[in-house]
Amino acid sequence: MADDRPRADMATQGVVYRVPGMDRVAVERDIEFRRDDDGALTFDRYQPLARTRDQPSPAVVFVSGYSDPGMERMTGRKFKDLEYYISWARLVAASGLLAITYTNREPVADLERLLEFLGSEALVLGIDAARIALWACSGNVPNALGALTKPNGAAIDRALLAYGYMLDGDGANEVTAAAGQFRFANPSGGRSVADVPAATELMIVRAGADAMPGLNGSIDRFVADAIAFDRRITLINHAGAPHAFDLVDDRPATHRVIGAMLEFLTSPRR
Repeated sequence: MADDRPRADMATQGVVYRVPGMDRVAVERDIEFRRDDDGALTFDRYQPLARTRDQPSPAVVFVSGYSDPGMERMTGRKFKDLEYYISWARLVAASGLLAITYTNREPVADLERLLEFLGSEALVLGIDAARIALWACSGNVPNALGALTKPNGAAIDRALLAYGYMLDGDGANEVTAAAGQFRFANPSGGRSVADVPAATELMIVRAGADAMPGLNGSIDRFVADAIAFDRRITLINHAGAPHAFDLVDDRPATHRVIGAMLEFLTSPRR
């Protein structure tokens, strides 16, 4: 994640919001989705509490824009083993959805491979293939946008993009500059909001007091373009909130925003 917090926080600190049943979520760990000469890539599946037997569930994939070797250098843990993502996955599963966190070596290619695997094995995994969502924050958002703006992006039902770098355009280069500084994947260069499938529902969550360089400017430009292209967009501006507010800003206003994020993920299509 692109931020200036102590690195250990990402590994050991969870989201500041809880719902009943989070601790009862069943987790199936290290399911293999790819194997090559460098070994296996795996994902963890957090089972929804409210799942009806033999009834497929909508799924939420937590997107990483950093390779696990890089993440381990920063935090000592792989992406899927960060307490932040463990707690978010438990939140989502306790709210009735299936949650997926995963390992990667190449953020862009391995996300694509994971999504292909989840689509092809949806029936076996208990996933509703028509209800797959992406969840991404901070420097992970460009990789999620890259997946959305590819030709197969139409398979993504919705995406929740929180306090993240979005797209460059109109001469702006904040995202490219931040990717160089913070070393996250940025596969969406040259793409625009017009490349986001019109059927995909988007929630953009903006931290009003975010101090990351150029980040809120990229959000503001993206939202204006999304409106101009008449995309299905919901914007939350969490006024006065810092970057990574769901990790560091434990107050009622933040709890309400996180609740709205969960409602977006769990609600039927509009």
